[in-house]
Amino acid sequence: MGDLKRTPLFEVYKGHGGKVIDFGGWELPVQFSRIGEEHEAVRTKAGLFDVSHMGEFEVKGEGASEFLQYMLTNDISKLKTGGAQYTIMCYENGGTVDDLLVYKHSDQHYLLVVNASNIEKDFNWLESHATEGVELANISDSTAQLALQGPAAEKILQKLTDTELPSIGFFKFKNDVDLQGNRALVSRTGYTGEDGFEIYCRPEAAVKLWDLILKAGAEEGIIPCGLGARDTLRFEAKLALYGQELTKDITPIEAGIGFAVKTDKEADFIGKEVLKQQKEAGAPRKLVGIEMIDKGIPRSHYEVFKDGERIGEVTTGTQSPTLKKNLGLALIKSEFTELGTEVEVQVRQKRLKAVIVKSPFYKRS
Repeated sequence: MGDLKRTPLFEVYKGHGGKVIDFGGWELPVQFSRIGEEHEAVRTKAGLFDVSHMGEFEVKGEGASEFLQYMLTNDISKLKTGGAQYTIMCYENGGTVDDLLVYKHSDQHYLLVVNASNIEKDFNWLESHATEGVELANISDSTAQLALQGPAAEKILQKLTDTELPSIGFFKFKNDVDLQGNRALVSRTGYTGEDGFEIYCRPEAAVKLWDLILKAGAEEGIIPCGLGARDTLRFEAKLALYGQELTKDITPIEAGIGFAVKTDKEADFIGKEVLKQQKEAGAPRKLVGIEMIDKGIPRSHYEVFKDGERIGEVTTGTQSPTLKKNLGLALIKSEFTELGTEVEVQVRQKRLKAVIVKSPFYKRS
């Protein structure tokens, strides 16, 4: 794994028994204990993730708001200072460049948080469309990010700061929060289906904050978590993963995230025509939940059939740690997406029965 990139916390993984893998060119922990145990901790107590591999860009200048309105599908004009927004960046054909978060510092200053595997591609895409009055900076290398997730997250983080954390609402953030002498931007968006916080800090502060958070959460049962649990958690909550539910060939409408595509906003944006048509007439394919009837686990790219016809494929599938069922998300032809429809999944040499079920599979109460 010689050429792989590492986050500032790489040495810390060893001390916690982290098992590392190659994840899109990064050497990252897939698990520390067991994926099921880490998943359960986030659902019931708290888990701490290193997500420093994610990309961060600053967009500044007089033309920043107008530029982002054109580049992104959601409506930036609705975003208030101190707010965050989930949005998509699309190609002209409606396919997805990336899904991302936008944080608004002011009308002339935004922070974009993008997927690690897309950092270079996304930055080049933005640069190639940048107009006068727009300054772009890739600050990924000088930014580390920790994610503290789970029902005990607020109680744990509150021990480290005088900032009243309840004042940071869902999809809100505060800059320059003091966490025992470490300054950080703290937001509350989550990628697990649970409450939680993202902590953006300087790389040199990341190790200190990792240790402080684990110590502060010891009584609450916090544990370090890896990519494995991150994937099962976001899967149960039907949160898209780029490269699986979203690709250059899959539109956000097909992926079921039309709420982040505002075709009625006044501003034109890249891909608007195709996405508007899909919203109004319906997309040719749709992302659905499937549950296996026969014994078997639906994995990414397994083909889905109906009456001998190939109707699509699984994007993500696993045995749900919360529900103890073999579940999947599948992108299939729209005419076969009614709940209760029986389909077949090609698992190795066999076609196994499955049924279209309601998703997301999990919603916190």
